Amino acid sequence: MRTISYAAAGLEAIAEEMRRDDKVFHLSTDANRDLVDEFGEQRIRGTPIAEGALTGMGLGAAGSGFRPIVDWRMVTFSFVAMDQIVNQASKIHYMFGGQTKFPVTYRASVGGGTRLAAQHSQSPYSMFMNLAGLKMVLPSTPYDVKGLLKSLIRDDNPVISFESTRLMGMTGEVPDGEYTVPIGVADVKRQGSDVTVIALAWLVHEALAAAETLAAEGISVEVVDPRTLVPMDAETLRASARKTGRVVIADEAGPTAGASAEIAALLTEDPDTFAALKAPVRRVCALQVPIPYSPVLEDHVFPDREKIAEAVRDLAR
Repeated sequence: MRTISYAAAGLEAIAEEMRRDDKVFHLSTDANRDLVDEFGEQRIRGTPIAEGALTGMGLGAAGSGFRPIVDWRMVTFSFVAMDQIVNQASKIHYMFGGQTKFPVTYRASVGGGTRLAAQHSQSPYSMFMNLAGLKMVLPSTPYDVKGLLKSLIRDDNPVISFESTRLMGMTGEVPDGEYTVPIGVADVKRQGSDVTVIALAWLVHEALAAAETLAAEGISVEVVDPRTLVPMDAETLRASARKTGRVVIADEAGPTAGASAEIAALLTEDPDTFAALKAPVRRVCALQVPIPYSPVLEDHVFPDREKIAEAVRDLAR
């Protein structure tokens, strides 16, 4: 099977869906040259730096029979479109009484590790998770980002694809043929029996590296990737927690009201899962601070394989 990068897999998903459906078009402040060459400037629109306008235009086009893809680029830039997201996109299907579909796909990069300081190193997906009416994914591999993006573009609802900045250059196996990854289905990336690590985005790979180290110490770690934030596959997460009885949740975002807190609640509020736990759920998250520009300080703020491994050791004891 061929190997391509995470970023290239995302572009392939867009190109394939545009070939498949002429109602799909793309809005971004940075138009990809290869997509422009194939589909032309009518369908690949390079726009002014006005994310509020892009977000609203995409939603309006979706209600008019199109399937727009709006690339915010960094999630930071979506903040100037919060009215369009919070008051319009997340509620519009309900406000129209279900009479009209709004199949718009929003994309944004998240996370740190690239020395871009506080404004451009954020993982604020829990802010969007709190809204009713939006589906959203957080893929961790080239295979998943392509398959999930294709599913999002075909979905009839407003959807968001959060994509890790750290992973853009990472390569992985992606089939040549047509495939999709279903929305709302988690993936067990590694089987284990002693401790479950539920990891998000880049930290899936850090968790897998930690699992290799811990295997040499006699600790068997299961690594689960939720892949979809909303709707979250609670049953797969709970099944793994019941299997091992110990859970570490690793998230690049801060802990307060985060995705990690939602996952912990999903596990502990289920009576069967709670009864199976042999220890409290442990979270390994970024410190609740603005992300520093200094490389040394940034590395200190974020979780990594060593911090995950130490949390697993503590639980295994």
